[in-house]
This record gives sequence, structure tokens and C-alpha cells, in this order.
Amino acid sequence: MAGPVKDREALQRLSFLYQAAHCVLAQEPENQALARFYCHTERNIAKRLVLRRDPSVKRTLCRGCSSLLIPGLTCTQRQRRCKGQRWTVQTCLTCQRSQRFLNDPRHLLWGDRPEAQLGSQAGQAPQQSIIGPRISAMLRSRTPVCTDPSSEPDAPGRLPPEHLQHPHTSV
Repeated sequence: MAGPVKDREALQRLSFLYQAAHCVLAQEPENQALARFYCHTERNIAKRLVLRRDPSVKRTLCRGCSSLLIPGLTCTQRQRRCKGQRWTVQTCLTCQRSQRFLNDPRHLLWGDRPEAQLGSQAGQAPQQSIIGPRISAMLRSRTPVCTDPSSEPDAPGRLPPEHLQHPHTSV
């Protein structure tokens, strides 16, 4: 079970304002000014209280005018290819500001990864977010870490570089 949430009332207010903006646009799509006001207020509260918003919420708000970005209503959404990667480009119809998001089906946000979830690490000490997945996998398996790949593999407490690979990636 998770511990007490800091600023629960503020998070509830942010959620209410976000939902109110959605409801206003769902009931009356012409009333974009009121929805923009709700989103702008939600953004200012989050800044003032230094609260982190969910990436899915941040992606649906325009960074320029604080409009709620709904494809076909308040923004256009296009799929683009650039240098072998697929991108989703959202352009706000109010201020013409565009946002690009990598559209990779294998990509996971940090919050969606298993190592980011504290509940999935039952019985283990929580890992700090600054270490990478390769190091956290080694810490879970209690494998010694080779710090210098050019060092000889026979040194005590060291393994050759082929053991430094992440267990879920293929070479």
C-alpha cells in the first residue's frame, strides 16, 4: 500500500480542473475560452506548488496557450517520418504551436517501466532512479560489476564485458 500523498487536496483540485475542461469541451465545443482558463489555472497551481503532473496530462495541454489539445477540435494531429523514426506532431489551432512525440511502439515512459514501480519490487530496497536498467539488473542478481572493460577477466571480483549486457536485450 502506498504511503500518504503529499498535497492530496491540490492534486484533487488539479484533477477537477482538468476534468472540468474536458466536460466543457464535450458539452459545448465553441466554449474553448473557458476550457483554456481551467487548464491555465491548473498549470499555474501545479507550478506554484511544484507538483509533477502525469506525462499523459502534459501531452494533452498546449505549452503556449494552455488549451486542451483534442485532435480535430482544438489541434491537428499528423504522423511524420524523419530519419527512420515515426513522430506524432500535434499543432494547436489557437496559437499554432506544435509538439512532437516519438511514436515508437516499443518505447515506454519511465513511469510505466517495471523498475519504476515500487510495488513490483516487493522484498527489495527501492532502487534510485538515477541508475540505469543495466546496473539495477546487476544489483538484483548480485553480480559483480566490471568497471573497466579493458581489464583482464581474471582479476578478482571482475567479469568479462559480455556479462555487462542487460538481460532483456539481445546482441
